[in-house]
Parts: sequence; C-alpha cells; structure tokens
Amino acid sequence: MKKKIIHLIDDEKIIHEIFKRIFKNNEYKLIISENKSQAKTNHTPDVDVVIMDLMIPGSSGIEIFKELIKDDPEIKVIFLTAYGTIESAIETIKLGALDYLQKPFNNIELKHKIDRIIKEKTIKKENIQLKKVLNQRFSFNNIIGESRALMKTLSLVESVSKTSSTILITGESGTGKELIAKALYQNSNRKNYPFFSLNSSNIPEALFESILFGHKKGAFTSAYTDKKGVFEEADKGTIFFDEISNLNIETQSKILRVIQEKEFQPLGSNKTMKVDVRIIAASNADLKKKVAENEFREDLYYRLNIINIYLPPLRERKEDIPLLAEHFLKKYSKENNKKTNNIDNKLMKHLLDYNWPGNIRELENTIQRGVILSTTNSLTYDLLPTDIIGSSSKDITKGSFNEKIDEFKRQLIIQALEKNNWLQKNACESLDLKPTTFSELMKRLNIHK
Repeated sequence: MKKKIIHLIDDEKIIHEIFKRIFKNNEYKLIISENKSQAKTNHTPDVDVVIMDLMIPGSSGIEIFKELIKDDPEIKVIFLTAYGTIESAIETIKLGALDYLQKPFNNIELKHKIDRIIKEKTIKKENIQLKKVLNQRFSFNNIIGESRALMKTLSLVESVSKTSSTILITGESGTGKELIAKALYQNSNRKNYPFFSLNSSNIPEALFESILFGHKKGAFTSAYTDKKGVFEEADKGTIFFDEISNLNIETQSKILRVIQEKEFQPLGSNKTMKVDVRIIAASNADLKKKVAENEFREDLYYRLNIINIYLPPLRERKEDIPLLAEHFLKKYSKENNKKTNNIDNKLMKHLLDYNWPGNIRELENTIQRGVILSTTNSLTYDLLPTDIIGSSSKDITKGSFNEKIDEFKRQLIIQALEKNNWLQKNACESLDLKPTTFSELMKRLNIHK
C-alpha cells in the first residue's frame, strides 16, 4: 500500500518530535525541512500534504508556498503559526492554503485534518483516472458497429443523453447494455458527477437497501458506524441498475419514491434526505410480463420506461460482426503480446453464419480464446470452440415447411463441405449423394465457397 507522504516545513525541533510521534505508524512517511532551500529540495508532487510554519528563518511560509506552488499547482498546505492574525490567515487562504492552525495545536485534530485531505486527494485522483477511461472507452465513437439497427439505437441514445429522464435499456444478455448506459452518462450534463453501476442480481438482498440508502449506527447488528449509501454518494450523478427485474418488491417501492419525490431515508434514520440522481435501468427479462405476474411494480415499470432503448441481438446486426471481430482481435493480440492480425475467410464465414446466443460477449470470448491458442499470425477455423463448430448456423424454425427443409439441406451440405475442405467429391460421398445431385443442390441452395 502506498504510504501517505507528509512534508513538514518548520525550524522548531520540538515540532519535529511531535510530528514523529503523531505519524510514527508505517502508513505514513514524514519529510522534514527547516528552511526554504531544504523545502524546495525535499518537495515533490508525490507529497500528499504540506504542514508549514508561517515564520521560517530567512524567509516566510508564504514566500516558500509561492515558490512550491509554481512546480506543484495541486499542492495541499496547512499553515501553523504562533503569531496568528486575521490578516495572515486571509492571505494564506487566498493563496490556496487549505487550513490555518495556531500553535499549540490539538494533535488529534491535526491528524484528522491531514487524513481527510489525503482521502479527498486520493478520491479526486481516482475520479480523474476513471474519467480518462470513460472518455476512451465509452464515447459514441468507440461503440463498434455501423449496421442500421445499431445506428438507430445510437441515434436515440444521442437524442436523450442530455435529458434528465429515466431510461430503460432492454435487450438480451451480452448485447452491451452497460456500455450504452456509460455512453449515456459520459455524454450527459452529469458527466462531471459520480456514476455508479449496480448489478441487481449479484448483491445479496439483505445488503442491497443498506448499499443503496446507507444506514445509521445501530440500524442492524453489524452497523457499527454511520454509512453513506449510493444514492447519497451519487447526488447530481447517475446510477445504473443492471438486471433491475431481480430487485424485491420492497426495494422497488423505495426506488420509486426516490424517482417520484427525490428523497429517501437511510436505514435506522427518521431523517429524510433530498437527492438529485438520474436512474438508468437495464433488463434482459420482459418487465411487462413480470408486471403481469406481480413480480415487478407496474408504477415503477412506467416510471422507468419513459425512454426505452432497445439493443438488438448480434444476429440482427451481422454486418457488425467483422468490425467487432477485428476490434477484439487487436485488443487481445496486444494484451497477450501476440502477432495475430488476421482472421481467415473460413473462420469469418462461420462467425457470420453462427447465431451468437451469447451476443457480443460470446463473440469477444471466442476471439480472445482464439488469440490465446493461436500459434500463427492468423485466426483459423480450428480455433473455434467445439460447441460453436457443431452448432446449427441458422434458425431453421422460421419460414414455411419447404423453406425449413431447404435450410436443413443447406446446413448439411455446408457442414459436409467444411469437414472435407470443400472437396465436393468427398463431401457428396459422406452424404451418400450422387455428384450430379450434390452439384445441383449447391446451385439451387446458393452455396459457394
């Protein structure tokens, strides 16, 4: 774990000893400087907090602060002085100091202030990193595909992203619902505020309300301290509920109250808290059917379903498969230090023919597996999982009886050809067909290599 770095700038030995006692724990690293020269030498941007005396021999704390802030604009400073005046306090705060304490100071209070500043600084750094990741991964430009079905969906996403309306994203598992939720957030007016993603099926029911609404000390057996919930932490931001159909009716009621009244109560508290949060929900279940079966609140359903964004399954946007496959090929080749940069035609044809019941997630896993197992610069058909190789390429339950029979024949012939490297003589023998009959069927069923 990274140590918390504290830079003390003070010429009094007794202050040095006090700080050594306060921050003797291994989680801290204490740097001590006694004058301007040492302060400039010892200070780096890795320092979390600077504690500085206002009176430094040969200089002043304010002068040193002005020098340090040139090289470290994010510097966090608390001033100490035995000569506190309103004027000097105001001047340090105007320069950007975080606090101002008079000697003798309260050790516990000082440590508390330092820990709070370090915690806030850490959270700010994490948020900056998260926003960089979100900008790279979740802008509309980085959602892969150009099919008409996807463009229709993204057009709706773009038109509603800057509103405050609740959004319901529907679609099969693996279609990228969380990706769309993050794109909505990243392109909204709330993008500078928190984003929380909660999978309603992965969190134990007993903990969910505490996680959402927080709790007061003593609210239940293990509630030893007050704890903020996600709704409070996400104020002015966005919460994404994935698989919202899994929430129990009581929790659904409380979420409905937040949407309607913009307020909630932490567990164990009589105090009502106001909150401004945008809710985006997703479900691969039929919520209307859940309502009919009394498993989902009808009023919550209509509150969520103001804007419905439907994500089409991959089988309905097959023209996006080559783009997605190439994207995942580059991604996992780089991650695994492989030089795999090509997908051979036989493999691509099977990728296009396969129905992808697991959608984009299944395609990604398939390409990742192929890259890991590949020994050449090309992904080949033999690297496919056996369940995909052995699957039917198309849904033969659709169409008329004759169409179903033709589709079944087409699949048999294609599989026989693929197993025999497209040698028609061997393929027709494996099906016990005459060469002329086999050739005629290939023409009629529009089968090409």
